[in-house]
Amino acid sequence: DIAKDYSSLMIPSRVDLLGKLSYDLAMDEKPEEFLKTVCFMAYTAFASKKAMMEDLKAAGMEHLYETIEMPLVFTLADMEHTGIAIDAANLKEYGEKLAVRIAELETRIYKEAGEEFNINSPKQLGVILFEKLEMPYGKKTKTGYSTAADVLDKLAPEYPIVADILEYRQLTKLKSTYADGLANYIKEDGRIHTSFNQTITVTGRLSSTEPNLQNIPMRIELGRLIRKAFLPAKGCVFMDADYSQIELRVLAHMSGDEKLIEAYREAQDIHRITASQVFHIPFDEVTDLQRRNAKAVNFGIVYGISSFGLSQDLSISKKEAAEYIERYFETYPKIKTFLDGLVTEAKEKGYVTTMFGRRRPVPELSSSNFMQRSFGERVAMNSPIQGTAADIMKLAMIHVWEELHRRKLNSRLSLQIHDELLIETDRAEATEVAELLKDKMKHAAELSVSVNTVDAAYQMLAAEGYLEARERSGFYVQE
Repeated sequence: DIAKDYSSLMIPSRVDLLGKLSYDLAMDEKPEEFLKTVCFMAYTAFASKKAMMEDLKAAGMEHLYETIEMPLVFTLADMEHTGIAIDAANLKEYGEKLAVRIAELETRIYKEAGEEFNINSPKQLGVILFEKLEMPYGKKTKTGYSTAADVLDKLAPEYPIVADILEYRQLTKLKSTYADGLANYIKEDGRIHTSFNQTITVTGRLSSTEPNLQNIPMRIELGRLIRKAFLPAKGCVFMDADYSQIELRVLAHMSGDEKLIEAYREAQDIHRITASQVFHIPFDEVTDLQRRNAKAVNFGIVYGISSFGLSQDLSISKKEAAEYIERYFETYPKIKTFLDGLVTEAKEKGYVTTMFGRRRPVPELSSSNFMQRSFGERVAMNSPIQGTAADIMKLAMIHVWEELHRRKLNSRLSLQIHDELLIETDRAEATEVAELLKDKMKHAAELSVSVNTVDAAYQMLAAEGYLEARERSGFYVQE
């Protein structure tokens, strides 16, 4: 695409040359095609640079390129080269544990259904649930009944077989994707070397492929255990740092809403103070339920949530949800003005920008389809916030990496998972790295609110492994 758009060259795509092969496999199995692919990539970059730089300047993104994206190339290359160690025996044991539980669930599901069937077949499952067992919410499509997660989630509280099916689905995915899947990526050095992609997501966030290490589940016990397999090198510990509520803090800064800024400056429980102000009750009298509801609204607003979406999340009526949102905007009026302004700007210009000038086109806003336009409005509201948070994290990564190298430390940046950084830290450097990490993340960008919580900005140490580094962290327990 770049060759065609910027240098009038017609060249084959990676898929044309390599099919679905990864670069590693292509090197061995299709060496000529592999060389052609990487040479085309290098030449395309060289031949297109002048025209692309002119476009970057015209779009006001030259500074973003020079201060964030280009320096980040070296950080990511080093992280990919360093990789992260994994205990193959632990991973195998984990897979065996999953297999035992999956077999137990299979037996239970067959017993509850009264017959054996292919649990992974939506068609067969639909017949069992909605015809044989006569469950409600059966929506028939051309290919059979829908057995999507949202349908089964409604049934799970009343029907044990459905709860078992949902768990079965989770565990089979864990086994194939992680227990079995990760083992295929362990190199001769005993480490996994993921690829970080800078240009895949539309918001500017990084993604991770071959394998994806940004999507390791944490919500269920068996999912969290995968992290036990990730271990630091001998003489090292893992140090883990995480931005707390970074997108909400970015929203406070970009909207300039005094009440939200003040709440953060006073280091108060942001969800409890929101509940107090929205429901007009004293801070100390806010119930856990009210705090949970306020939390859903706080995070929902960032994503342009509708009254319907909020009603689904909180299991309340659409009218109640609309009242919550209305009260929220009455409490934080500048947020409403800011979000509406983003949509107006996107309609006029065709794009929105982050605090650092990153553009996100929003063509959906000119669609004749109502659903598409609604999606476009949510994109216009969310992209500048999520994109700014992603830019801040990238700056933090660059500053941390550069400082580790400037001081000639042995500690290495290993992983970035959305708002979290993981450093494989030499034990002798632990105190120095902890301070360095906290300082560079905190000062990655100057906002009107602090970009980390006062008392839980980072997790100190966990010699045993990645799981413990996460589970002991104040921010993780708090959230």
